[in-house]
Amino acid sequence: MISFDNAVNILYDCGCAQNVIDHCLAVSFLSINTAQELLKSGKNVDIELVGVASVLHDLGRARTHAIDHAVVGAKMAEELGLDARIVRIIKCHIGGGLSKVEAKESGLPDGNYIPFTIEEKIVAHCDNLMRGTKQISVDEYILRMQSCCMSKKSIDRIRILANEIGVLQKTD
Repeated sequence: MISFDNAVNILYDCGCAQNVIDHCLAVSFLSINTAQELLKSGKNVDIELVGVASVLHDLGRARTHAIDHAVVGAKMAEELGLDARIVRIIKCHIGGGLSKVEAKESGLPDGNYIPFTIEEKIVAHCDNLMRGTKQISVDEYILRMQSCCMSKKSIDRIRILANEIGVLQKTD
């Protein structure tokens, strides 16, 4: 496993903009705090993995800001020889995850982009709660997504994820 500092350096070395790096660090802070709370409540969580993977979740934004940034970032992480668990977290962090059908409709390569492990779910959820470096509520995130593109099935998945992981979520 690479260190937190090495993960941050990867973002710089790959050319991520400062605002993307700032966002990744904010997501990481919230993800680590969420993982610690879940650990206290008896969940088995790899906090080191959550910390490193949440820093790298938007690695693909060094090359694109489209929805495929998750796939691009996962490929970049593979090319860097990073842990397969980190690659998977990067790949499935978008929204509350995307089913094979939703991925195809979004123009992504065939695959299931639903977060399954607790670490995958934490990073996806905490990313949903960050707009830039400002924490927002699940309801704010859903309103934003409803206005542009998200299906009812995806929104339901986000609510389920929030209920499962949302120990630190901001309330309106």
